[in-house]
Amino acid sequence: MIRMSVLYKHNLNKTLEGDMTNKTFNTAGVSTLNGVTKVRFANDYVGRFKILAKNGHTDINLIELGQDLTKAEICKVLMAHDKFQNEAAQTAIAEFVVRNCKEVAKELETTKVEAAQEVEAESTEA
Repeated sequence: MIRMSVLYKHNLNKTLEGDMTNKTFNTAGVSTLNGVTKVRFANDYVGRFKILAKNGHTDINLIELGQDLTKAEICKVLMAHDKFQNEAAQTAIAEFVVRNCKEVAKELETTKVEAAQEVEAESTEA
């Protein structure tokens, strides 16, 4: 019994340390279920699309990425991609980043601060 507890604790610690963040996906996007839009990750475009549609998702917008990427890398791609510039998609991606991709969230915060400083500098000059 003790050995099982130690093994469970070890696996829990690996998960908490971010072991799961190394998993990669080649398909990603957003979909809406019951009015809530969320980021979706998969390795099979057609299969994921069919499952989402079967389960009642609407506004399903997936893309094939052409290579395997981590969730953090995918979020960077989706934020800049033309198909995901609507408010619902951007909000879903931003919420996912804040909750799950701390390094990307820090990059976004730095970019926002720099942009605000540039706007402030321009308005001071004018």
